[in-house]
Amino acid sequence: MDQLDSLDDAVAAAAFRRLVRHLRHRSDAQNIDLMGLAGFCRNCLGDWIEEAGGMGKADARATIYGMPQAEWKARFQTEATPEQLARMADSMTRNPPVEPPERDGLAGLSEQG
Repeated sequence: MDQLDSLDDAVAAAAFRRLVRHLRHRSDAQNIDLMGLAGFCRNCLGDWIEEAGGMGKADARATIYGMPQAEWKARFQTEATPEQLARMADSMTRNPPVEPPERDGLAGLSEQG
């Protein structure tokens, strides 16, 4: 069994909230750069909440951004360069295959945002 599966839900939730707060603070870290490096971004986190059955897409993304997504984009998002788009496309090829979410919402979530 993967050790992640035995992680206490309260501990996992605390770590997730810390990650989200860190990303809210680091508005300079652009989603396109996160996608290029790790194959996921703020939108993905919101979508994974939606897929887990937590809430609708707009509310889930607002939960991650700390404001409506459109507001965050207007305040912080910059235009993606061709190089950033190429890095993202390459990075996405290394993501695991997308599987339907399991009923408990904790495993098999989409790796694409």
